Amino acid sequence: MKKTLTKADIVEAIYEETDRNRVDVKTVVEKLLELMKNAIRKDGSLLLSGFGKFEAYEKASRKGRNPQTEESITLPSRKVIVFRLSRKFRSELNPE
Repeated sequence: MKKTLTKADIVEAIYEETDRNRVDVKTVVEKLLELMKNAIRKDGSLLLSGFGKFEAYEKASRKGRNPQTEESITLPSRKVIVFRLSRKFRSELNPE
């Protein structure tokens, strides 16, 4: 099973490649993630050229059921985030 890349792994990798201390690197990574979250909250999307696009959209309420009681319920509307790879990154992942 492959290991998932975590925020701590990102901080450690940047720390090893630069002459900054871990606290500075962690602060920069946290700030970057906060900027990304705020952009999605404000504009509903975030485009990272050569990587992909994050988009938020409203999912409508829908009917569902409680699997334990078989009772019908209405699931409320909610916001979801989707990610779409850029063509460039997709072609790097899937060379012909």
